[in-house]
Amino acid sequence: MTNLSPADTRKVTINFASHHKITRVPPGMTIFNAANWIGLPIDSTCGARGTCGKCKVRLLSGEVPVTAADRKTFSTPELADGWRLSCRAEVSQDLVCEVPRLLSNPKAALMGFNRHIVLDPNVHKVFLRLTPASLADQRSDGQRLQEALQEAGFEVSASLPVLRQLPKVLRRNNWDLTAVVVGDELVALEPDDSTDRSFGLAFDIGTTTVVGMLMNLSSGAPAAVRSVLNGQAIYGADVISRISHTMLTEDGLARLQAAILGSLNELIEQLLTEAAVLPGEVYEVVVAGNATMHHLFLGLDPEAIGVTPFVPVTAAPLRVHAGEVGLQILPTARIHLLPHLGAYVGADLVAGLLATGLAQKEGVRLLVDVGTNGEIILGSAARTVATAAPAGPAFEGASIKDGMRASEGAIEAVTLTPEGLELQVIGDGPPVGLCGSGLLDAVAQLRLSGLLLASGRFVKPEQAARLVGPALASRLISDESGSRAFVLAWPEESGHGRPVVLTQRDIRELQFAKGSIAGGIAVVMAELGVSEADLVEIYLAGSFGNYINPQSARVIGLVPPLPVERIKAVGNAAGEGAKMALLSFRERQIAWSLPQIVEYHELSGRADFNESFVSVLQFPDLEALSSEWFNLGE
Repeated sequence: MTNLSPADTRKVTINFASHHKITRVPPGMTIFNAANWIGLPIDSTCGARGTCGKCKVRLLSGEVPVTAADRKTFSTPELADGWRLSCRAEVSQDLVCEVPRLLSNPKAALMGFNRHIVLDPNVHKVFLRLTPASLADQRSDGQRLQEALQEAGFEVSASLPVLRQLPKVLRRNNWDLTAVVVGDELVALEPDDSTDRSFGLAFDIGTTTVVGMLMNLSSGAPAAVRSVLNGQAIYGADVISRISHTMLTEDGLARLQAAILGSLNELIEQLLTEAAVLPGEVYEVVVAGNATMHHLFLGLDPEAIGVTPFVPVTAAPLRVHAGEVGLQILPTARIHLLPHLGAYVGADLVAGLLATGLAQKEGVRLLVDVGTNGEIILGSAARTVATAAPAGPAFEGASIKDGMRASEGAIEAVTLTPEGLELQVIGDGPPVGLCGSGLLDAVAQLRLSGLLLASGRFVKPEQAARLVGPALASRLISDESGSRAFVLAWPEESGHGRPVVLTQRDIRELQFAKGSIAGGIAVVMAELGVSEADLVEIYLAGSFGNYINPQSARVIGLVPPLPVERIKAVGNAAGEGAKMALLSFRERQIAWSLPQIVEYHELSGRADFNESFVSVLQFPDLEALSSEWFNLGE
């Protein structure tokens, strides 16, 4: 029996009667954001800041206080009749309201993973022809520009760098100019009409790899996409080692910040060159990454994240300017960092929630980002919970005898057949080692063949001879320490003249890693009161999740045993979500709301997690999987 409505989670109901849609949201959310949450677009050109006056709704029942923006927009009789600006209307009780028809058809696109979103970036370029100053009209340049923008529906403030440009831009261009407005801020002035050139950047700052996407904000199309290795890797492969570096080295934080800025600026140069875009034509940036990556990017001390009780400097969404952090684009361009759900469930998972729409859908779904930390989100529109499980480095090839990252020479897929062994190697050359996806495949195949017991131990050689053909049985050997190992490539086959093996210790490392994630999944399923039968889909996210064979994940017990077609690799969900938040301020508002929606549960010290971890260390029973023997990977 599914139980998704705990007594301590209070939500209010909003009934959009004119569209026959109902949603439940936390108190304090605006009607505008609640409508976005269920895919109901409401008119707005000011980015939901209460200045354009277009996001009108009428209350049919329930109360919302009248705001200053409401009084500016509506007459006293209209206010009495229930009219409000939805972007200012924060709900605290159940409401019924109606939304007028859209004044125009919004531009929409299919993005993320089968999600239709309204393309509505927060960047607006407004071409203006101002009346020249005269003795009869001695308004200041700033007032003249501000009033023209107000007529266009924008209430903005201008920074000192922009004001410094204003007199010459006006007078050198016969009082014609393009104002670049980002949200409520005037970030640039450009001569003549440049409204057809508008770009933004979306970054997924991963611990290992940084992905950058240069987006055309006018069309919603990518102008260029590139990735580079995170320059911080020389200071440690995982977030804990990098946090330690900031603690143990006097200038450690400055070095780590310089390293990630170097990677980002390298990416920016490549992207702009490829797309023939100038740095000054990039007006907005959205960044998604885990909490540690955000801290190191901004130069915030991450020490408290690495020690109990695991507290970040801030988990809120942040907004800074490019010039403040050193990104080599327009200095006044806005950089938005998405919020975190917890110290170890960061903005990358918030972006993943945007991309998948998991917390907005009916039916319970599971999102797992597999890595050193296994980030787990389970739920639906009714209720969503999140946690993080410390999996260790096994999935990334570390702590594995012949483990390596997913680079040239790494075995990325393994298939056992009655005749022998088939390997897929990155780069198609001789195998050098084993990356995470190959590790999962190898263990899953060995388990299905019977060469690996549920306990994780290899069978004895005499048993192997009875279970499989001689070609496979001969690969089960004893290593130099006397422990059993399975040979994936003989010395003459490998790229370094020695065998590539999977040892008994490697399998134990994988068991601990998968046990931690599977144990975390068990905890959140118990928290929601759901069973495997309640799950609609499982999403495997992250660069590693994109390469996991769903069957292998199921066979070793990393994820619940759903039918394979319902276990989906969603790849770089963080990058997709960051792109969506860049191209639609409505999606960004949803991202800002997610910490109110999603409950974060810390696993450290929880007895139920320790119990779950122990219970899932063994591999699942073979009976339900035996029919898949020799079919894995097809």
